[in-house]
Amino acid sequence: MTRMIRELVIATGNPHKVDEIRAVLGELGIWVVSLVDIGAGDLPEPQEDGSTFAENARIKARQYARATNRMVLADDSGLAVEALDGAPGVHSARWAGVGTTRHERDGANNAKLITELAKVPERSRAAKFVCAMCVAAADGSVVAESHGEFKGEITARPRGGNGFGYDPYFVVDANGRTSAELSSDEKNARSHRGAATRAIATQLAKRLALS
Repeated sequence: MTRMIRELVIATGNPHKVDEIRAVLGELGIWVVSLVDIGAGDLPEPQEDGSTFAENARIKARQYARATNRMVLADDSGLAVEALDGAPGVHSARWAGVGTTRHERDGANNAKLITELAKVPERSRAAKFVCAMCVAAADGSVVAESHGEFKGEITARPRGGNGFGYDPYFVVDANGRTSAELSSDEKNARSHRGAATRAIATQLAKRLALS
């Protein structure tokens, strides 16, 4: 059995993701850090050539774990829109192919999303966020995997400032609130990443109990 450790590296440069994951896993007594925190922020990014979110999460977790010699959690997440046959899917982060910063890419991606849905009635814009997570030990072996979904629909009128990516366009409740209008606690309780993190937490808690 792979030995469980109390520190877990999150393979992302996105501080929002780190905060969301830390909020859940911190309750287990796991010290959650980012690649930047351990001085590994300049590591080359893995080639995410998987055809599913789960495959890409596994690729990232295993490569970063071996490179840092630490236990690593990686996720691959994105938006799947029914009217677009599941696009942008695994290409969500760089769908538009434009921009050098996260802010620029987010703006270009959202502009493409609204353009692609311009002729689709809002009642037909069902979508979901999907998140796959993988934890790999320092030797690259897979320790735990999980999956989470967050269902909603796309609006052409962005709202809210508590989010990133497609959040301001993703309507999540009958009151018309977007994911970016939810509080951090509400988002953790309902989101795809929150669901995947809680599933991972259950698996890690069992390992901690046996360690």
